[in-house]
Amino acid sequence: MACREQEEPLGAEGASGSGAEPSGAQAAAPGPAGAQHLGHRPHRTELYQDPPAGCWPIVYSPDYNITFMGLEKLHPFDAGKWGKVINFLKEEKLIADDLIVQAREASEEDLLVVHTRRYLNKLKWSFVVATITEIPPVAFLPNFVVQRKVLRPLRTQTGGTIMAGKLAVERGWAINVGGGFHHCCSDKGGGFCAYADITLAIKFLFERVPGVSKATIIDLDAHQGNGHERDFLDDPRVYILDAYNRHIYPGDGFAKRAIKRRVELEWGTEDTEYLQKVQTHVEGALNEFKPDILVYNAGTDILDGDPLGGLAISPQGIVKRDELVFRAARRRRIPVLMVTSGGYQKRTARIIADSILNLHSLGLLPGALPAAEAQGPC
Repeated sequence: MACREQEEPLGAEGASGSGAEPSGAQAAAPGPAGAQHLGHRPHRTELYQDPPAGCWPIVYSPDYNITFMGLEKLHPFDAGKWGKVINFLKEEKLIADDLIVQAREASEEDLLVVHTRRYLNKLKWSFVVATITEIPPVAFLPNFVVQRKVLRPLRTQTGGTIMAGKLAVERGWAINVGGGFHHCCSDKGGGFCAYADITLAIKFLFERVPGVSKATIIDLDAHQGNGHERDFLDDPRVYILDAYNRHIYPGDGFAKRAIKRRVELEWGTEDTEYLQKVQTHVEGALNEFKPDILVYNAGTDILDGDPLGGLAISPQGIVKRDELVFRAARRRRIPVLMVTSGGYQKRTARIIADSILNLHSLGLLPGALPAAEAQGPC
């Protein structure tokens, strides 16, 4: 059993069972911001440095992309999509390399803010990483190769999400072009998710940024976000809205107990129904609970034809979905951290780029200057 499920079977209903040991993400009792850290001094991190004011709060590194002897092609995930998003945005003259924030790799000490040491040690076994990434041949690679070619890109994306959390609070919004590993919790990975970047970003903010004591997660990937749900089960500081295809992975009944607004979708759900439900529940969630930060998991695996998502949303529907979320947050002056999460077709990179271009054209990314007008490197 993993991530707080100590004594109850998967899918247990009702209140959390007594005697369950909290995970690393839950070890501190909820309370006023900072109260849980009395006597605890946060470790020194490279992830909370201040970039120059002229930088866009868009976080990326070429190290995000996974390429090694074609192994990445054995999983339907496009392991180079993050670089493609950046290239599309550069082609549109929206950004330039020296105007985006360069992601840094999360260190072991950074990861231990949420993850157990036991779990991180498990990742030193290649067969464990093969299971998490769903790429069986990885099991036969020396672990030093797995660390460098598979896990380092994921650690860099995780560092990017943590960095983007701070930027979002400071600038009003931030986008990590990677991240969104919503199936990983403090002591278990799965579904191509080896590190719990969403939980980490929120925990870093709670620990280090004054005035941030409540968070909302809006998870609109096609799959249930069971990782962050397990990490924040019974934590009143975190409100979770999750809309997902009810028939696909992971079907985690235990984790569903953490969801405050559960939107379970049927096979083949199309734009009209989907967007109506998104608008209703996003507005409802933000009216019900006023967070200091909104973490938006903007998976594009809802796209029609996605081999794993099973929904039928058009490219225009995805762009509109992102617009609805940003509009709702901007109207309430809630900072937004967006991560890109799942998306298993070659065209998803273009759609993510188009969505960012749309948000900019509508003035929903305030303070961002096109590359031609911005000055100074980041």
